[in-house]
Amino acid sequence: MEIMGASLRICVDDLETAIPFYERLTGGRAQRFERGGVEVAAIGSFLLMSGPEAELEILRKVTATIAVKDVTEAHHVLTGLGARILAGPVGTPAGRNLLVMHPDGTVFEYVDQRA
Repeated sequence: MEIMGASLRICVDDLETAIPFYERLTGGRAQRFERGGVEVAAIGSFLLMSGPEAELEILRKVTATIAVKDVTEAHHVLTGLGARILAGPVGTPAGRNLLVMHPDGTVFEYVDQRA
């Protein structure tokens, strides 16, 4: 399984206010999408999320998002190492994702991107 990078997950009260700061910080432009009532802006290595508190409470339990070449391969490797699959793989606007609890209890989201 090839890990290609990681994104920091940040829950914000106001996405519109937060985006300009992170765009200037990274020199990038926000890629926006919505999922489950949560608005998301991907900017560089940051994933900004804003939405209902009940949804954000769940998202805060995920330590980071890890980009991999292939979520299916990640699924096989992670289960072989004793990780527990919490959800997925499922399609998202950006590709497929998988929520995984490592044997130490840490929760990560693994994602791949559409070609």
